[in-house]
Amino acid sequence: MRLLVDSGSTKADWIAIDDAGKVLFTTQTLGLNPEILEGDEIIERLNDRFDILQNKKEATHLFFYGAGCGTERMKVSLSQIFQTYFPNAIIVVEEDTYAAVYATTPKGEKAIVSILGTGSNCSYFDGKELHQKVQSLGYIVMDDCSGNVFGKELIRKYYFNKMPKELAVEFEKEYDLDPDSVKSKLYKEPNPNAYLATFAKFLIQHKETEFCRKIIFKGMKSFVKNYIKQYDNCKEVPVHFVGSIAFYLKDELQETFDKYELKLGNVLRRPIDGLIAYHIANK
Repeated sequence: MRLLVDSGSTKADWIAIDDAGKVLFTTQTLGLNPEILEGDEIIERLNDRFDILQNKKEATHLFFYGAGCGTERMKVSLSQIFQTYFPNAIIVVEEDTYAAVYATTPKGEKAIVSILGTGSNCSYFDGKELHQKVQSLGYIVMDDCSGNVFGKELIRKYYFNKMPKELAVEFEKEYDLDPDSVKSKLYKEPNPNAYLATFAKFLIQHKETEFCRKIIFKGMKSFVKNYIKQYDNCKEVPVHFVGSIAFYLKDELQETFDKYELKLGNVLRRPIDGLIAYHIANK
């Protein structure tokens, strides 16, 4: 049994396949980002899903692609946790960008591959290897154009009374904006970045308003300038995306790319389905 996992900070998609590629089960856990979770929290999230708990000794391979796995230290730390939990499995841990590459980019082709979800990143794939020019420092400092940055911007606009009144009324209906509640979520509860990203849904729902469009295009302009344009050949290769922000704001991405003369490639909400085809072809 091979377990394929695509994990962000908010959630992790799991698919179990046999050697022929037949899907044995699918499930979802909360995100397993080792940068923001302790080992016991990761184990607790695994144990919370019966399919995973029941089959942990049956797994022969675990291919885990996750947010927070961009450094060797995090890869080793998470691999050790998984090796204990899945005692009979060969463990492979890679950063989530590899899942995006395998799901969006035809074998051997060059592309810039980006993730716009709860967090964000951008890499260049030369057909064989992945290259990054920007080392992510996480949601507090970076993550341009991500769900958590958009959420942060909305909260700031609301509290600074910069949100149009009619939108502020709708915002209040959808979210608990009591200051004590917000601060508790940000400073006392796990996954503050995922909490911030929940507010991005409001931005997408109201993306036709001038207020929201300004926030969206400001974020996309920042992502293009700070990430994509780091690569000298950015106008020569397609730029693929995975993640809910990219998926639901695809039209806005296209508009931004037209302005900067960039080639928008494949845009997927989740890379997990593409990973099945990749792993069947590369046993």
